[in-house]
Amino acid sequence: MRFTPQFLDELKARLPVSEVVGKRVKLSKAGREWKGLSPFNKEKTASFFVNDQKQAWFDFSSGQNGSIFDFVMKTDGVTFPEAVERLAQMAGMALPKVSREDEARDARRKTLHDICELAAKFFEASLASKAGAKARGYLADRGLDAATQLKFRVGYALADRYALKEHLGSLGIPVPDMIEAGLLIAADDIPVPYDRFRDRVMFPIGDLRGRIIAFGGRALDKDAPAKYLNSPETPLFHKGANLYNFAPARQAVHDGAALIVVEGYVDVIAMVTSGFPAAVAPLGTALTEDQLGLLWKMADEPILCFDGDNAGLRAAYRAVDLALPRLKPGKSLRFALLPEGQDPDDLARSGGRAALEEVINSARPLAAMLWSRETEGQFDTPERRAALEARIREIANVIGDESVRKYYRQDLEARLAQFFAPATPTNNFGSRRQFVPREQWRGNDNRNPRRPQGARAAASPYLVVSQQLAASPLHRAHATTISRREALILQAVLNHPWLLHDHVEELGHLEFKGEAEKLKSAIIDYVAAGHDGDTDPVTLRAELEARGLREAMERVARAITTADVWGTGPDAAPDDVLVTWQQLIALHRQWHSLTKELKDAEYALGQDASEANYLRLRDVKTRLSGMEGTEAQIEGFGAPSGRPARSI
Repeated sequence: MRFTPQFLDELKARLPVSEVVGKRVKLSKAGREWKGLSPFNKEKTASFFVNDQKQAWFDFSSGQNGSIFDFVMKTDGVTFPEAVERLAQMAGMALPKVSREDEARDARRKTLHDICELAAKFFEASLASKAGAKARGYLADRGLDAATQLKFRVGYALADRYALKEHLGSLGIPVPDMIEAGLLIAADDIPVPYDRFRDRVMFPIGDLRGRIIAFGGRALDKDAPAKYLNSPETPLFHKGANLYNFAPARQAVHDGAALIVVEGYVDVIAMVTSGFPAAVAPLGTALTEDQLGLLWKMADEPILCFDGDNAGLRAAYRAVDLALPRLKPGKSLRFALLPEGQDPDDLARSGGRAALEEVINSARPLAAMLWSRETEGQFDTPERRAALEARIREIANVIGDESVRKYYRQDLEARLAQFFAPATPTNNFGSRRQFVPREQWRGNDNRNPRRPQGARAAASPYLVVSQQLAASPLHRAHATTISRREALILQAVLNHPWLLHDHVEELGHLEFKGEAEKLKSAIIDYVAAGHDGDTDPVTLRAELEARGLREAMERVARAITTADVWGTGPDAAPDDVLVTWQQLIALHRQWHSLTKELKDAEYALGQDASEANYLRLRDVKTRLSGMEGTEAQIEGFGAPSGRPARSI
């Protein structure tokens, strides 16, 4: 709705700024003005001033100022038309009348909103019915409990071809209206329109005000032609101009949450239920220009969270290309890549909030992702280096804003100079020097591509140059993810604390990471307090739970994905427990030895690309690959447990 200047001026005249602001800020008189504590920053001394004569407010703590409209928009997190509507209601003013055409269009849209709402209620009821048992089973398998289903209004579209059509028809909804709302499929060659969504789990899609405008349906039949199906374009719904969970996320961003973009409906739900309420998703397509604009209206630097595989990287790079021409001062993107093979839903279930938080906190700026893409490949000839230099210098030209373009040129030229600088081995991480070949660098925020990032450079994660090293306990992208081998060792101790009597020093010398290390340290502290072999499993677990490690113990259980290693289970005989323990310790030490050897081999090849160094690296990788999953070969129980034991 458009508002005339006369209407806005009258509204400002009727509502003193002090009256509007006073509903949110406790004001006290200060001469001709009013003062109070800033609603935008925590402060002890008042630096927020209101001047009714100037019809303005001033916040000196944040540098912001504006009118009553700006104040409502910033404090309530609403658009300008919504702010005007709220203030008009406060002032008792009727909104300006609109044309007959506008009134007819608004009435039509209201009818379609009502139809979508009726459909959502029908889908919800169908999910709760006997016919919805299969859909409820799918949701349970995905970890969506009943409360979560209700919160997101998840439903089920019956397999019947005309179920929704007949239901809405019984409520007096004409078939043409159902078609216009996108709920039926109709065409000249289709004699009888039928339900668009059948035998699908349904996710309602809301608009900026939370009104249902469309649906996304996930097929339950594995042979369905489309796994996910969205509503078509309608007067209410434009797929490229909406976001899933839009309204709740906007409010959450206003309340201080980080805006996170993931790929699908279930991913959004997993993020929200894990404590990230400002999560949204595009609607079955790559991010569009309109969606990027919506994101920037909510937050200056939204975080795009993609899978860490090749498809995820391609999606991230497409977002880089989309954003570059549209960058403005203060408006950019950050990128968080998940562990390969895991989406937010997987990671939330295996590692909980901490694992997701670690991914989000490691998000990289757009400039770093851009540099990462451009420096993929090899630059071992003058021609290739010249081509990279030319490409880098062209990239900034697509940025529309002059000031942003200037700083990108400076940033990229500085990175390029570092990239082609002569190698200077460093000694920042121990007595042995480390080296990363420039063609394998992936664009850490630190400008020196020669220097791997380690424990002394926590702001940027260590650069991994091989898949084996990436999976090793020496370097895992997410400290909250416990490896299966570490979990088995800890499970053996939790189920058989008598091991601590003779093996606590052995446990203490093992290299663990993240949650596994915390749990191990707590167990050793407990032993140091005078408890070892006299402790039973129940007492040990209760002590660790009292130290806040219940979730860590649950992660240990979730990380064990094989039932073959019986020797760590609670019913294993002591002799089998001991044999299994010894084999697990040997495997863990061997793995660490090989990953360290791998780093040496990679460093040597980076310094001297000889055939001998290449063969050495290949040999280490082969031996590491041969170790994958070997803990599953420890078969127990042995003879004392009633089964033959086989050593690896």
